[in-house]
Amino acid sequence: MEFFEKLGKKASETFNSAAEKTNKIASDTKLKMKINDCKGKINDLYKEIGQKVYEKFVLDGNIDIKDNISEQLSKISELTDLIEEYEKQRLELSDLKQCINCKNKIDRSAKFCPECGKEQPEEEVHEAEVVDAESEVKSESESNSEESSNEDKVSENIDEEVQEVVEEKKSE
Repeated sequence: MEFFEKLGKKASETFNSAAEKTNKIASDTKLKMKINDCKGKINDLYKEIGQKVYEKFVLDGNIDIKDNISEQLSKISELTDLIEEYEKQRLELSDLKQCINCKNKIDRSAKFCPECGKEQPEEEVHEAEVVDAESEVKSESESNSEESSNEDKVSENIDEEVQEVVEEKKSE
């Protein structure tokens, strides 16, 4: 009987680990797609700016068009900030951080950058919530129903994420 309990626990731990890794991969893929989308929009804005500069030069012989392209420049700045935010989220998913000096990806616990040697600031440590041991103890039937519920939720999350990716690809 004890063997089957251990086997069941190990199987659920393995499933939970696989589900967590799958969610990380799916989240990373979504972030990569968002980053590429932003980069595509930035390239379109560059083309639009170039076209306006050329038209202004051909028509007036003058290239002073700051007022004509200020909207595109602000959009590029917004998209660049968004890309940086997505990159930070990707680093958090992979337990990495960016060097404050050379911007290389380094281990989150690194005190110095292995590339440039710059000392890294310590990150804030968030205290974990303490859970009462009695509240964690559940009956076997409750944990079995919870595991099947978790499996359903993970399956639904994966289905939703796949559907979103398919819809995004179709819209392109």
